[in-house]
Amino acid sequence: MSRLKEILASSSFRQRLFSGVILVVLALLVLSKGGVLLFGVLLACSLIGIYELCRVVSVERKPAGILAYLGGTGIYVLLWNGLSKYDMALMTGLLLVLLADFVITYPKYRTEQITVSFFAVFYVAVMFSYIYRVRIMPDGDALVWLIVLSSWGCDTCAYVFGMLFGRKHFAPVLSPKKTVEGAVGGFLGAALLGFVFACVFEADLKELRNPQLACAFACGVAGLLSMIGDLAASAIKRDHEVKDYGRLIPGHGGILDRFDSMLFTAPAIYFALYFADRVF
Repeated sequence: MSRLKEILASSSFRQRLFSGVILVVLALLVLSKGGVLLFGVLLACSLIGIYELCRVVSVERKPAGILAYLGGTGIYVLLWNGLSKYDMALMTGLLLVLLADFVITYPKYRTEQITVSFFAVFYVAVMFSYIYRVRIMPDGDALVWLIVLSSWGCDTCAYVFGMLFGRKHFAPVLSPKKTVEGAVGGFLGAALLGFVFACVFEADLKELRNPQLACAFACGVAGLLSMIGDLAASAIKRDHEVKDYGRLIPGHGGILDRFDSMLFTAPAIYFALYFADRVF
């Protein structure tokens, strides 16, 4: 009990709590509003996230990093204009230009710096853009909340199940506290939350043939992938001995520190719903 009081009284906890509350309020506002506001926020977050990842390999101010920013912006330009079918063409062109920069300026870059510059565009900009893609789906004003629900819901349920029943660790080096039992609990909890969500907001889910099963399936899959997203971000930091990707959000770190799991839940929700609506 004394340890709990000490944690609650610490300035770092208060800072983290305050930042968390602000983030929740902003998320409610931006996701509810949608449209150009959501699009602009996602573009800004994507560019900041690309910067954070490029900084890990020290190319954030080099031509390779600038090409990554341009590539990330291009993804959103195509999306805004309904031309996302050309994403692959853009990514192919970006890779060719990055490799040209690599060979022309050799040995200015290490191979890892070029690959991370390319990877950052897909990992951050493309994955983040699925929040907007879900928002503009039929019933997207309701379905977009599944991204948040599956991410935060899975994390909470996994923590509780892990504390109560956790025995077997599945990533002991990256995260000693994460257990198989916690992962199962996170999956089941996220699926249950998706089912409850569909029951409560069924009237707003007119385009899904079986909203309860579709939302439960989508949240369960997204919840599992959110854990992979969290561990993947940790693995990159561990490989490069980085504590946080940035200091933009007091108490939380950077964009990639706070939204690493949502990078996975957003595309997971999009494709899981697409699949579920054709199966269930």
